[in-house]
Amino acid sequence: MEYLYAQDNLSLGQMAARWVAREILACPNLVLGLPTGSTPIGMYQHLTRLAQEGIISFAQARTFNLDEYVGLTADHPQSYAFFMREHFWSKVDLPKANGDIPRGDVSDLAAECRRYDDAIQSVGGIEVQILGLGPNGHIGFNEPSHNMEIHTHVVDLTAETIQANTRFFPGSEAVPRQAITMGVGSIMRAQRILLLVSGESKRDILTKTLYGPVSTAVPASILQLHTDLTVLTDIKI
Repeated sequence: MEYLYAQDNLSLGQMAARWVAREILACPNLVLGLPTGSTPIGMYQHLTRLAQEGIISFAQARTFNLDEYVGLTADHPQSYAFFMREHFWSKVDLPKANGDIPRGDVSDLAAECRRYDDAIQSVGGIEVQILGLGPNGHIGFNEPSHNMEIHTHVVDLTAETIQANTRFFPGSEAVPRQAITMGVGSIMRAQRILLLVSGESKRDILTKTLYGPVSTAVPASILQLHTDLTVLTDIKI
């Protein structure tokens, strides 16, 4: 495990973008796994600037997002598809067909899970996976549970996750109760993983993730078993 410390959230975004830029420069047809949420916004902003300045290009890259809410259409302002268009897809030269994300508004969610896994497998798997860390230790929407799902699947969101996401919706009752998420199998098969964690509120869960027992109660703790994990954070632990 490599541990990188950023002075603040702004520095974290810049450092994450430089880290990803080095990967894309070394491998222009890189297969990237991407997150949503407040933590990676700075990274997307700086990657956009690098792409618009012609320093890097996503023209040959492929991206797969971790998750999407069940029941939200891609044009819903709180959908993760909308987030990605607003913060990244529409601002760089990534071909539209090369940015994939689970669809949460389909009638057959099981078929969509299979489609997503097949799409990842068809390009040889994810090479670089970027992750955020949920307040309860989830990665993607792999919530604390009695087991860890290997494949893309539909998950019931915990009360803690619903409460944490209420700030993005008119109220807690408007937060979707389910999500479709990449499984830990696809995440752990990535060649390299970059974990982004920002804010003092994440100190305890980051400590459990990196130094506590590997347990389904803290899904992110499985990252301790990955052979090429980089942790980029503004939290000193």
